[in-house]
Amino acid sequence: MTKKTLTVRPLEERTETPALQKRGRGWAISDKRLDAIHDQARRNRMVPSPAQKLLGEKLVEANLGKYKLTSQQVIGSAILDFACNPLKIAVSIDDGGDPALIARRDKSLEAVGVLLLRFPAARVLEEPDAVVAEIVAAMKARYDERGRARRQHYQTQGAPRR
Repeated sequence: MTKKTLTVRPLEERTETPALQKRGRGWAISDKRLDAIHDQARRNRMVPSPAQKLLGEKLVEANLGKYKLTSQQVIGSAILDFACNPLKIAVSIDDGGDPALIARRDKSLEAVGVLLLRFPAARVLEEPDAVVAEIVAAMKARYDERGRARRQHYQTQGAPRR
């Protein structure tokens, strides 16, 4: 009996990201694996790291209006520390890990239009207000960008505004 091992191909070998498919909420993920990922995210929500807990508290204090960053959000096969689906922004707190796997995950998220903000855990613990300020600035920029794109679409298509 041979033992199967998981290997990650270097980014140079893979020139394009996989296309979205009908399975696994648009990603090529089996239902069983997707359920396991959601269970892991649920466990992570129950026991957050010190950096996640501090950043979560600071984000609540920031009063982001109608856009909220939810903790331990699942996008594809990635569990992100915080994410805002309407703005397609995600925040990841780095605690280490395989750089090749992280780069591949980031490339897949960028392919579907998710802006990923990455912060080291030590920086979140040392200067949480600066990290929150960067996140809020990115959210405002993304909101303005989406508004400009929407206005431009209405002007070119002649669609009625609501």
